[in-house]
Amino acid sequence: MRVFKVLFSIYAMAIFLALMIIVFFLALLSIFMGRIAGGNYVYRLCSLWSDIWFFLTFIRVKEIDEYFFNNDEKYIIVPNHISYLDIAVLVKVFRNPLRPLGKAEMVKVPLFGFLYRKVAVTVDRSSVENRTKSVNTLKSIINKGISILVFPEGTFNMTDRPLKEFYSGAFRLAIETQTPIKPVLFLDTFDRLHYGSLFSLTPGKCRVVFLPDIEVEGLTIPDLDTLKQKTFEAMAQKLTEYNASWIGNSSNS
Repeated sequence: MRVFKVLFSIYAMAIFLALMIIVFFLALLSIFMGRIAGGNYVYRLCSLWSDIWFFLTFIRVKEIDEYFFNNDEKYIIVPNHISYLDIAVLVKVFRNPLRPLGKAEMVKVPLFGFLYRKVAVTVDRSSVENRTKSVNTLKSIINKGISILVFPEGTFNMTDRPLKEFYSGAFRLAIETQTPIKPVLFLDTFDRLHYGSLFSLTPGKCRVVFLPDIEVEGLTIPDLDTLKQKTFEAMAQKLTEYNASWIGNSSNS
């Protein structure tokens, strides 16, 4: 089985790189577009890339709507984070362009970094000035009716619990812009590609669950911790109900 995973991962990486090179050259057209139009154009290219890549790697992405997700509304989207595959899944299931908040160091990756800079709002958490600039950029994007995606755990959940402790940024942003929270669960990316190895990819199902919106209308900053805890509990409860495979798995901690 291990040999199969390694060979399959190499096959998937080769396709990933071939498609990424094509997308990179097509994305160069965004240089002549504005920040929003250019970002939306590159995002749609990435969505097309994901359609082809998932098809060729026999990974079936299935959406489960516990509560209707309106692509035409703006949200602060907060998924759990458990695998490198999460990024590919998000551009597969969120068809209208959005802007994820991501780590600044990712822009240094050849080819991918150029695309990443176009579709993501980057943040260097070690710099107060950079964090402030990123928040202001996110607010500007929300005011244009574009959704924001933030992984509230900040990085991979390497514990055997449903979720890591949440950071406050996404919930502060939701309150300050009066934008509803949309919790989303990635149930199977952990099984398809373990965060511990890029050579652990396997074909199979990849379920994405859309949970009910969490409204923030009328909330103020003193309500931040309550909002964060409410979202955490809603997501943790559903991950447990769906028997997410990392929960209680001692090898994951």
